[in-house]
Amino acid sequence: MNGHIGKITRRALAGLALGASAIAIAPAQSADAKPSVVVELFTSQGCHSCPPAEELLAELADREDVIALEFHVDYWDYIGWDDPFADPAYTDRQRSYNQLFGSPYNYTPQMVIDGRAHEVGSRTGAVEARIEAAAMKRMMDESDGALPNLTVTSDETGGMTITLDGPAPDGGSYRILLAGFDDEHVTDVPSGENAGRTLVNRHVVRSLTTLDAVWTGGRVEHRVSAEMLSGDGGCAILVQDSRSGTIAAAHMLNF
Repeated sequence: MNGHIGKITRRALAGLALGASAIAIAPAQSADAKPSVVVELFTSQGCHSCPPAEELLAELADREDVIALEFHVDYWDYIGWDDPFADPAYTDRQRSYNQLFGSPYNYTPQMVIDGRAHEVGSRTGAVEARIEAAAMKRMMDESDGALPNLTVTSDETGGMTITLDGPAPDGGSYRILLAGFDDEHVTDVPSGENAGRTLVNRHVVRSLTTLDAVWTGGRVEHRVSAEMLSGDGGCAILVQDSRSGTIAAAHMLNF
């Protein structure tokens, strides 16, 4: 990814207590085990065609094999409703993806699957096929030893230590990203294209922080304090190829 995926203002999360635990993300142990595929929905409360995709994202958010994140973009705000969760940085993230995909413009609702493919977010069958394909590809890469191992250890202070060990992409590097999200928002929209509707949004991203912009392999640790975390729902750690945008490893913690 290019420089658009960067550091966004951190919001303090008061009273966070994860408890002491260690979670290791390692290569699949059996043919039936699947890695968690990251699905990013780019949406807006001002877009009349987005609610069906948001409903699908809400269903995906409850699945153990998916890390579902909802990014609200700002380019629909001009038509009568300012999305309270929109951030121009998320519009930039979407633009970075579409440049990699060879798409000439941003659109909503767009789902990006594991950073490697995209679909119209309301096309359930197509999205499911992309998720399955991404899971299979990640499993193959893991079995070949081509992906890094990710370990997340939380502590009694509400912080965590993120440890990565393993190879980087040939001739390239990974970005290590931390996304904080709210679990759910219910919004009555009084104006704009969705006037009169009550919208339900799940896993709404409230911050995206770059912990490491250029990780080139080997063992590395990043300490994340409670003050660095945003949102009441949880956080997701993404290890993303800096050139292709493909997500090589990911994990989610619920608060």
